[in-house]
Amino acid sequence: MGYQHGLFTWADLAAPDPAAIKGFYMALLGWDAEDQYDPEGNYVYTMFSKDGHTVAGLGGHPPAMAGEGIPAFWTSYVSVDDIDATIVRWVEAGGTVMMPAMDVFDSGRMAFVADPEGAVVAFWQAGKHVGGQVFNVPGAMTWNELNTRDPESAKEFYGKALGWEFEAFDSPGALTYWLITVPEKEKGGLFAEDAYNGGMLTITEDFPPEMPANWSVYFASANVDKDVARLDELGGGLFAGVIDTSAGRLAVVSDPQGGVFQLITPPQPT
Repeated sequence: MGYQHGLFTWADLAAPDPAAIKGFYMALLGWDAEDQYDPEGNYVYTMFSKDGHTVAGLGGHPPAMAGEGIPAFWTSYVSVDDIDATIVRWVEAGGTVMMPAMDVFDSGRMAFVADPEGAVVAFWQAGKHVGGQVFNVPGAMTWNELNTRDPESAKEFYGKALGWEFEAFDSPGALTYWLITVPEKEKGGLFAEDAYNGGMLTITEDFPPEMPANWSVYFASANVDKDVARLDELGGGLFAGVIDTSAGRLAVVSDPQGGVFQLITPPQPT
């Protein structure tokens, strides 16, 4: 059995050269890597783990992207109870299907979809693989965030398509930030102590005009400043930051193949 319907429970990286990128994440986030192969011995996927618990995945670009010069990119996965029924609701609400639902051996079923603004996310109906085994600790996924130019329309869409609800989070000197909640988090169930499932940020004129709507993934860091200081030697780069926010100290960084993600260190108690 998987996680509750509507939760973000997995993220993976699609890279032009998976073999060459593994070492970057292993060094930066302390991950171990286990490659997976099909019965003919062809490389299929890499499972990353932290202290024995799976945290994220890695694979090559889809065949249609191979050789096109497309950088690496992270995809966030939403756990769903019934992937076919969820796709129907998604399309009825105004979304599109990028890749129809397909079986991934006995691990589960997945599909790639886009919201009306073009932000891509994946659905996962669990089989033997339910998703990440640990969250919100250094080296594990801790947050997923939609960057959108139309938050009101996005709230309406995701409410219809996935049943999400939204709570405004206002901080001094900042734009309204929307927190995503999942009604299926029942009292006493998995993650019931954490009401939130991600966030939504408005793309304003302060962002590059060519920036598309997108879903981004955050990984927890024990010390974001130390991690950023190591990026050059590991072949990565600092995309934006480092800045202090009410949620912690964060930086937007990139790997050697152009994959962008966030690192965040929660506020320390005083």
